[in-house]
Amino acid sequence: MKNIDGAFRSIRLFTLAVIVGSLLFSGLALVKSFSAVTQSQQRVYILANGKVLEAYASDRRDNISVEAKDHVKTFHQLFFTLSPDEKAIDENIKRSLYLADISAKRAYDNLRESSYYSNIISGNVNQTIHVDSIYLDTNKSPIYFRCYATQRLTRPTSLAVRSLVTEGYLRNVMRSENNAHGFLIERWNTIDNRDISVSKR
Repeated sequence: MKNIDGAFRSIRLFTLAVIVGSLLFSGLALVKSFSAVTQSQQRVYILANGKVLEAYASDRRDNISVEAKDHVKTFHQLFFTLSPDEKAIDENIKRSLYLADISAKRAYDNLRESSYYSNIISGNVNQTIHVDSIYLDTNKSPIYFRCYATQRLTRPTSLAVRSLVTEGYLRNVMRSENNAHGFLIERWNTIDNRDISVSKR
């Protein structure tokens, strides 16, 4: 009788050990599978120019200064890159106004009313901009920025180089096809815009 009780006790202990081991193994497998799914969801594959690129998901706070600087740079390039073509000017201005508030629209209206764009077209002037640096204060909300840039105005007979300094604030908005960074430039203001040099061509 003692042998039968001992055998049952041994079988019960063995069965309990197998059940606990199975539960531990199942729990470990579940944790590992959740970890693998989370990792795979942070990877995105993008098709660009026929090549597959791997991108990783990250928190917006990790890249906020990079995105903010690129937003400011993109706005200035669109707003200030002008060629003697009315449709090209309209397209660039239209795209730039998606990135800023009414302050940029007012600046555009003032330039248009002073015949700036008409003079660009009639004078065959090409205007380009190079953003030299952008200062950001990410400790404030909205984010304050100051943009330092150089403009080049190429005319048929001369080349003018101008200094451009602007400032404004960046407010978070929803990302869209027209505003990929999800920022809106507010209270945009030109601080300085003067000739550095004018030379004959």
